[in-house]
Amino acid sequence: MVGLGTVINTAAILAGGLCGALFGRLLKESAQDTLTKVCGVSTLFIAVSGAMEGMLSLENGSLSSGGGLLIIGCLAIGGVIGELLNIEGAFERFGQWLKLKTGNAKDREFVNAFVTASLTVCIGAMAIVGSIQDGLTGDYSILATKAVLDLIIIMVMSSSMGRGAVFSAIPVAVLQGTMTALAGLLRPVMTEAALNNLSLVGNVLIFCVGVNLVWGKKIKVANLLPAIVAAVIAAFVHI
Repeated sequence: MVGLGTVINTAAILAGGLCGALFGRLLKESAQDTLTKVCGVSTLFIAVSGAMEGMLSLENGSLSSGGGLLIIGCLAIGGVIGELLNIEGAFERFGQWLKLKTGNAKDREFVNAFVTASLTVCIGAMAIVGSIQDGLTGDYSILATKAVLDLIIIMVMSSSMGRGAVFSAIPVAVLQGTMTALAGLLRPVMTEAALNNLSLVGNVLIFCVGVNLVWGKKIKVANLLPAIVAAVIAAFVHI
């Protein structure tokens, strides 16, 4: 069944988020803060390992690196476009709307939890490759694997940051569902080089999410999302 992967992924996020939110009520504030830092450190290491895989290569028995110019160029272009469009503001406005409509008006961390969790589970090659594969062949194995990872991530996030993390299921359902529906159009664009670029830049953005979680810095990660599009385009113009 085409689209089943997104259904499974969305259900896993909801299940993990609800379990985490219930568990979080039993934790003291200090324990919740520790869990947030744990989630941030884990996110940093996942992002670094993914980025290094794309930047480092073995040539003639020695380790060489590359991709630095790609990262700088894509982040700079994406950041300017994102600031002009104010994508972060759109995420936050939607989060505020959800906060009121779901009866969580008193939850001060709702919007931050929603935005952070949404960016964590939406950015990455697995979402795109899995959605395209599901749309073209009905094979949802990649999205099923992602569902397990997202369940754990969102369970921890909702335990530490609150119920806002549960609603990251909405952008995942919309994003992956749209890519599954448009799989035939996206497949020619997602060449090996494009996917490699997307994975590299996507992992850098995930690293930024980790920085926000650990140090409380406010990097506007959502405003950097156009960098992913720039990374795909770069594969065809050889930037």
